[in-house]
Amino acid sequence: MANPDFEELVETFEFLDDWEDRYRHVIDMGKAMEPLEEALRVPATKVDGCASQVWLVPQIKDGLFTFHGASDAMIVQGLIAVLLALYNNQPVADVAAIDAPAELARLGLNDHLSAQRSNGLRAMVDRIRETAAAA
Repeated sequence: MANPDFEELVETFEFLDDWEDRYRHVIDMGKAMEPLEEALRVPATKVDGCASQVWLVPQIKDGLFTFHGASDAMIVQGLIAVLLALYNNQPVADVAAIDAPAELARLGLNDHLSAQRSNGLRAMVDRIRETAAAA
């Protein structure tokens, strides 16, 4: 079961009629994120496999998985916000059980992202899953 935040996002996407509105919504989600401190934008937090610059900073506290992230591309920043809605505040043991491709397909992202963006999104999901598994 996805996060309530993600379920709310799915409902919002169902309400938005066309992909351009959804695309703008994703970008707006990214703009609304808390900025990532420059000190955390280091090679250790950088995600390889993304065409854009992407940094993810995971944190596990009281058994819950959270992360912060940033990108130098507006749409990718929005995709990070989508992943926040999917993964943040989940029990760390449940992170691996989330079927990210299936959940993201509910938003129709697979049909509207370039191959490079899709690969980058997959790299971010892989980093999240690897971090949670290592915990």
